[in-house]
Parts: sequence; structure tokens; C-alpha cells
Amino acid sequence: MMDDSFRAFEHDGWQRAAAHYADTFGALTTETVGPLLDAAGVGRGTRLVDVATGPGYAAAAAAAVGADVVAIDFSSSMIAAARRRYAHVDFREGDAEALPLSDRSVDAVVMNFGLLHLGRPDTALAEACRVLVAGGRAAFTVWATPDQAVGFGMVLHAIEAHGRMDVPLPPGPPFFRFSDSSEFARSLAAAGFIDPVARTVPITWRVASGEDLLNAFLRGAVRTAALLRAQSPAALDAIRQTLTDSVGGGCDLPMPAVLASATKP
Repeated sequence: MMDDSFRAFEHDGWQRAAAHYADTFGALTTETVGPLLDAAGVGRGTRLVDVATGPGYAAAAAAAVGADVVAIDFSSSMIAAARRRYAHVDFREGDAEALPLSDRSVDAVVMNFGLLHLGRPDTALAEACRVLVAGGRAAFTVWATPDQAVGFGMVLHAIEAHGRMDVPLPPGPPFFRFSDSSEFARSLAAAGFIDPVARTVPITWRVASGEDLLNAFLRGAVRTAALLRAQSPAALDAIRQTLTDSVGGGCDLPMPAVLASATKP
């Protein structure tokens, strides 16, 4: 069983990142909201739970098309930020791995990049299946691998070149596990879903400078932020310089996501 230290690590990270997320990764993660809701069949009257809602982008978009939305996140800071933005949406603190909902109580479940931050993602998939009605749909997004999601690749390669990757972080699931579409499909089937489908959603990230790229990961991420903060000052300066040289006066970085969806039998 996964050590609860990973959950505490992620929770603390999101409590801190909530203040910066909209200005760092917010422009990226909103790009998948439309495809995510479409994959889950969300429309007027759909009873939806948005799990690991973060700033509430998917929940608010679903409410705007007339869905009956409950949005859940384990970070009180994220929930507070979401409520400030979207006061009309029902945001609640809760655990993706133990959803505070009855069996067969919703028509759709979505999770926009939340699986990456869970100690027990397979439990969360099973919980999503549990709360769905028969025929209900679930949809999830994660980042593609670093060779495709170039922002991740640039930062991780700079750390490998100038710092160290073997820093003491709580053990957690592989960050890019679900970037493999076949693994995503296998995991959905194991959780009780049928007809899993996975596809890539292209996203482009306009980055103004290497400093902006570095700060996005330092302020708006958790695992990569902890990895960066664990570097020596000299190593962090070298990482910053490498990213500055790579980005120059600004560039467009491919940052595709993997979108997987499935049906409850």
C-alpha cells in the first residue's frame, strides 16, 4: 500500500501552488476542458462530479452548459480559490480515492490532470466507476511523455545535466504512467470500465522566457517543484541559464495531453 507520506506531500504542494496555478499552468489545462467534457458526454442536465477540480475550470465550464455539478478537491486552498472564481458552483473538500458520493449517483465523472497527483490512482479510477450509473461516462487527462510535452522535457533534461534527480521525495506512482495509452486502457478496464478510448489532445504553450518556464514549474507544480527546490543554488542557476538559452526571447512549446474515456457497464 502506498505510504500516506506521498498524499501529504501532494496536499502540501497544492496548498502552496493554489495561489500561482492560474498564472502558470492554468492557460494550459483549460485547453483540455472542452474535449474532456465532450468525452464524458456532459450536457444540460448531466449529473457530473469533477474530481480533483483544482481551480474549478472544468466544473465551471460544465455548469455553463447546464450540467448539475459537484466539484471535489482535497486542497482547501484550491477549493477556496475555485469558490472565489465561480461562486455558483458546488465545490467541496473531498478525497478522489474515497469519493463522498453514493453508488450510482452521477451520470459523468471527469478529472483534468488529477491522476498524476494521487498516491493510489487505481483506487480513484475504481471510485469513479462506483459512483457512475450504468452507461455513465468517465474521462481523464494526463500529460504526454516528456519527449512530446516539451516543457517537461526541457526542465527535466536541464536538471539531469546540471543537478541531480536522486533527491529525497516521498515514493509515489510514476508521473508519466498514464501517458501510455495502453496502460491507461488496461487500468480503466481493471477498474470496471468498458470500451476505453485514449487519444492525444494537442496543446501549445507560449513561453515568454526561460525564467517564466522555470517559475511555472517552481510555483505551479508539485513533484517537479520539489525536485527543483532540492537543487543546490549553483545547479539551479545553471538550470535557469540552460532554459534561458533554450527559450530565448520566447517560443511555442508542444505540450500535448492524453485524454482517456470509458463507460460503466
